[in-house]
Formats: sequence, C-alpha cells, structure tokens
Amino acid sequence: MKTRAAVLPGPHTPFEIVELELDEPGPHEVLLKMSASGLCHSDLHMIDGDNIVRFPIVGGHEAAGVVEQVGSAVTKVAPGDHVVCSFTPSCGICRYCSTGRQNLCDMGATILEGSMPDGTFRMRHERLGEVGAFCMLGSFSEYATVSDASCVKVDPWLPLDTAVLVGCGVPTGWGTAVNAGGVRPGDTTVIYGVGGVGMNAVQGAVHAGAKYVVCVDPVAFKRETALEFGATHVFADAAEAAATVAELTWGQGADQALCVVGVMDEQVVTDAFDVVGKGGTVVITGVANPEKLTVHLSGSAMVYNQKTVRGTLFGSSNPQYDIVRLLRLYDAGRLKLDELVTARYTLDQVNDGYQDLRDGKIIRGVLDFEK
Repeated sequence: MKTRAAVLPGPHTPFEIVELELDEPGPHEVLLKMSASGLCHSDLHMIDGDNIVRFPIVGGHEAAGVVEQVGSAVTKVAPGDHVVCSFTPSCGICRYCSTGRQNLCDMGATILEGSMPDGTFRMRHERLGEVGAFCMLGSFSEYATVSDASCVKVDPWLPLDTAVLVGCGVPTGWGTAVNAGGVRPGDTTVIYGVGGVGMNAVQGAVHAGAKYVVCVDPVAFKRETALEFGATHVFADAAEAAATVAELTWGQGADQALCVVGVMDEQVVTDAFDVVGKGGTVVITGVANPEKLTVHLSGSAMVYNQKTVRGTLFGSSNPQYDIVRLLRLYDAGRLKLDELVTARYTLDQVNDGYQDLRDGKIIRGVLDFEK
C-alpha cells in the first residue's frame, strides 16, 4: 500500500512529505493506521546530527493508532484494537526482559538504524530507496508496519490523540523521578529542564511525595507551567536554584537532581552533582551527540559523599505495564495529559511544530492525523 510520511533525507535538513510504498505485516508485525504522534526532542537530535541514525528515515516514535491488520503469528492485538506504541520494544524473553528490565530489551538494538530486528525495512521510495522507521515505528506516517513487541493495547474509550503521550515523554519523565530517581515522601528534588519530558518528572516527583520540587529552565513559559504541574519553586538560573535548595534543606542539599534538558551538557551535570547532598542521586535522561563527553566529575567527591550518578532509558519503565498504568491514572484524574499538549499540527505542518519546539513555545506538540 501507499502512505504519506515525513522523511528526513539526511541531517541538517527539514522533513520532506513524500509518498512511500509500505509492506504488509510479516508474521510478528502489525499494520497501524496512525491517529497521533508526539513531537519529541529526540527527532530534533536526528536533524541536528546528535542522534547517529541511518538516513533516509521516517521520524516519529511517540505513536498511537488503530490496528488495521496483523501478521499470522500475532496474538496480543487484533484488528480494531487501540494501541500506544513504545519506542523501546519488549520481546519478553531476552536477558533484560526476563530480569525485569524491559526498557533495555535486545530488540531495541536497531531502533537508530530504523530497520526491523532482522535488519530489513518496510518502507521504500523511488528516489530515496529503502527508508528506515525511527525506533522501529516511524510514526510521522499515515500508516506504519511495526513489530508487535512495540504495541501496547489500551482502553478503547481513551482519546488516542492524548494517550499518545505515554509512548515516550510521560513514562520517561515520570520514571526518571519515580524509578531511576527513587523519589520518596519528604524528599527535595531538583529538575533541570521542564519541557515535554521534564514536566512529567515534575508530575512523578509530586506523585511520589516530594516536599520540594525545584525546577530550572530558562524559558519563562515553561517555568510558569511547571508551577501548574506541582513544582514548588522555579528558577531560570541554576545558581539561584542551588542557593534556595541549601536554604530549604538547612544546608543538606537535594535528595535527587534530574537532568532532563533537551541537549545534555557538562554544565548541567556538574550543577546537578553539586546540588545533591550526601547520598544524593543524579539521573541523566537527556542526551547529546554520543561523541561528546558530558560527564566530568570528581571521583573523590562522589566517594566521600556517596553520591550516585546514573543514566536511564524510558525512565527505567516497563512499557507493557507502565503505559497502561499511567493511562489509568489519567483516566482516574491523577495524571495530567491534556494539559501537556500546547499545540496540534497536521502532518504537513511537522516542520512548523519543530520550529515551535526550538523556540520554546510548546511543552508538547502532537501531530493529529484526524485534523
């Protein structure tokens, strides 16, 4: 079949809207009619050359849609089911899945290549040749053929143009605080960056019972929004935040510092390391070009103060469980999702959406295929 999609032919270029040939699903694959796709900063990393991917590639990895067709071996979903896709597949049987670390599933090895796990592709173009699908999804497309390991069936009454957010940004931010950060009641948590991921770190920290949730972001609109999501203090400057944390904690320092900025750098990691006290935890969620060294810290200070610095992928969440769990919290009025969406765009407006993201105008933008 044919599908219209937003393709990146290479780095430092805008998305091109083209018509692609799309294969039918194989035995363990699913054909989805996309309902919505979130605009995540990870796709900007591809444009800027910070995510080393194979081009050409269809962008998008925060996806929700309706199952159109399933392969002969698929049993977990059926035509007509509503699904949210996880950008990290989970096979359920590899070393990592079988030890409770589904976010590190071995099937994720090809997500930057844009191929299926067997190294083959499902999209092609007469000029561009074989076209990859970012994170095995390529959700900036009207239709996509994806692995059933990427699909999570969700309650059919939930609006897919909102539910889509739990495919990446919400569990990544929430889990950064709750799973990787280990926020506990009464803690002081500092969050660097309150965009589409960081705002959900705020929600996670609040839900876990943090006494103080201190946010640092240079964009006034994002700081004001963070207060609406439960932050207790917001700052444009890391030094001002650190001074306030010292005052709030009687000099003890924060319990966690969560680094969820769009592009990670050495200064943010250093600020986070310095703001936590003895036994504190620094979590690095944001990324940068893999060739850049962004962590330069004193090993002695880490030892003598027993500080922990750790990375997290997908907020150390379990896609098959946590996507459903977070949506049921939303359904119960315990999690803000609608409020995260600042603007909606058509597929043809994808470049406008990413310019708005660069300009700090949105928390989360959504491509609405029904718009």
